[in-house]
Amino acid sequence: MKSAELFTILKERVANDQLSWTLDRQKDIANVRHKKLGKGMTISLPQVINRFETKGDAAIEEIAYTISETFQAMERESAGELPGEQHIYPVIRATSFPEESREGHRFLTSPHTAETRIYYALDAGTTYRLIDEKVLDSLALTAEQVQEIAKFQVKKLKTAVKEDHVAGNVFYFLNENDGYDASRILNETFLKDMKKKIQGDMTVSVPHQDVLIIGDIRNEAGYDVLAQMAMHFFTNGKVPITSLSFVYENEMFEPIFILAKNRPEKENDKK
Repeated sequence: MKSAELFTILKERVANDQLSWTLDRQKDIANVRHKKLGKGMTISLPQVINRFETKGDAAIEEIAYTISETFQAMERESAGELPGEQHIYPVIRATSFPEESREGHRFLTSPHTAETRIYYALDAGTTYRLIDEKVLDSLALTAEQVQEIAKFQVKKLKTAVKEDHVAGNVFYFLNENDGYDASRILNETFLKDMKKKIQGDMTVSVPHQDVLIIGDIRNEAGYDVLAQMAMHFFTNGKVPITSLSFVYENEMFEPIFILAKNRPEKENDKK
């Protein structure tokens, strides 16, 4: 599929008279702008084409749905229909993710690890809006209040996991597809409960927004499996975060690539 063909298909599937579409052939991107709101979004056409080659028409449906829902959320925000504080959640992003909106408003963030940063979002059901300075003012809440609300809300999310055994190691996958799977890494109670089940080294991975992987690494082969697994999810995620995994010990996260060279001795190893 060529970029021009994809551009035409997307324009047809997202039928909205309020949207203007422009194809930038030089940059290979589509610019979509809301005529009334004066806001827009940019779509990398090659990225969608790569997904199309793997997932087929489902990839086009996903991006068309995202475009439609994003502009509907913008319209609700413009009409003053922002959701209440019970819809505030934290989201995990890579530290390379932009720290301000396209309009130049800084996002509300908190530090997390050297690879990840915490952002905050207003959930609108099928999509969410990252909270920036402008949104914060409209909520009439302080940054500290938003952070506390998000910390409380993430504990209310489901934490059911699926279990898989590979080469003598155990991996637990959390994948609710609610946009906050990676956010469960901030649920301290959940991590502590999982820690009680772990016999080897406990690892935590957030390769992309829609998955959280907890590993019970019981032998050296487990680290190789984990590295391959994390990279696979990272390269196939809609919102990639980091291909690095972390060892979770004493409520702290340590990057695997540091510990791989000088892994700490555990009590189980001494016995």
